[in-house]
Amino acid sequence: MIEPHNSLLDLSFERFVAVPAEHLWRGWTDARVIVQWFTPAPWVTTEAEVDPRPGGVFRTVMCGPGGERNEGTGCVLEAVPNRRFAWTGSLLPGFRPAPPPSPGEFAFSAIIEFEPSGTGTLYRATVRHADEEGARIHSGMGFVEGWGAALDQLVALYR
Repeated sequence: MIEPHNSLLDLSFERFVAVPAEHLWRGWTDARVIVQWFTPAPWVTTEAEVDPRPGGVFRTVMCGPGGERNEGTGCVLEAVPNRRFAWTGSLLPGFRPAPPPSPGEFAFSAIIEFEPSGTGTLYRATVRHADEEGARIHSGMGFVEGWGAALDQLVALYR
């Protein structure tokens, strides 16, 4: 069972999108699709690897317009086709502990939920942080705006 929302540690948003849950699921679990939408423009995702099963890999490489590079490798926690996909950067594939984040960085766990509703899907993203500082940093980076822009890019693939 998923713990209740903690307003000091968790960031979340939800939105109804006119896309079937199956497409959203594929967007999160097919590396060929992830590279088309995952990072809000003008950043791009240049590499992705996903093994959508508990203990599987969730890896992305994101590149910014100024040559910035952000690579993250995590572990899939839960994969319920067309309903829920969860992964964390706190573990490596195979549930191996990840090294602690560097100063100024933060690890998080993401829970993406797809609830079919009428002609589309209620999409819910929750990101859980280990401490308030990590949640503040992520919020300050524009979590809702960034993850919302990425979702818009995913939805646009299926229109």
